[in-house]
Amino acid sequence: MEAISYKLDVFEGPMDLLLHLISKHKLNIYDIPIIELVTQYVDYVKRMQEEDMYVASEFLEMAARLVYIKTVSLLPVYEEAEELKKELTGELLEYRDCQIMAGKLAQHTDGFNHFVREPAEIEVDQTYTRLHEPGELVRAYLNVVGKKLRKLPPPIEAFKGIVATKIVSVQSKIQSIYQKLKKGKKQKFRALFTDAQSRSDMIATFLAVLELAKTKKVYLDGDGDAMRVELLTDNFDDFGSQEWE
Repeated sequence: MEAISYKLDVFEGPMDLLLHLISKHKLNIYDIPIIELVTQYVDYVKRMQEEDMYVASEFLEMAARLVYIKTVSLLPVYEEAEELKKELTGELLEYRDCQIMAGKLAQHTDGFNHFVREPAEIEVDQTYTRLHEPGELVRAYLNVVGKKLRKLPPPIEAFKGIVATKIVSVQSKIQSIYQKLKKGKKQKFRALFTDAQSRSDMIATFLAVLELAKTKKVYLDGDGDAMRVELLTDNFDDFGSQEWE
């Protein structure tokens, strides 16, 4: 690109200046040589400052943007630079199209005067005149009611399945084990857990077996799947007054 040799003009903004440089040097707007364009743009902004022309902050912001694109385009991996160039190209195309449309609209106003009047109040009939099917009204009502209910906190019952825990007492499992062993005197250790419905139930059963073995009410024989529990006494009365949980 040749050096700038024209009189400094006043541009509406940085996009206007960029389009001017692209048009003057017959550059391809779809494949902008960003390095050369940065040089011309920065040089123009410097000359504006030297001649004490007002330089809006948006011109300086665009200069910084172009310098950054130039910097990343010099890196070995320059995917970011391509994305930034593509973004800038899209903005320039949109700005160019707006300029073209503005020029066409300006041609239609030549020779016409523009009149401005004070805003006047407009009376609006706010009576609702639309007709609805009954089903549509019902759905609208249910939708509104549903939105209102969604803003309310959920009832306590909604949390019962999450936080409520059934507590099984060890005392109840002692009596249950006694009834099972009373029928057959000796059973597999695993068989005592067959009717357990929860983790609390299983823990209470295990603690009950330990307590019965400790007090020599039952006898444990074997190990693993072969472990069996044998009833040693029918005297379970002394467990009736204890409270276990």
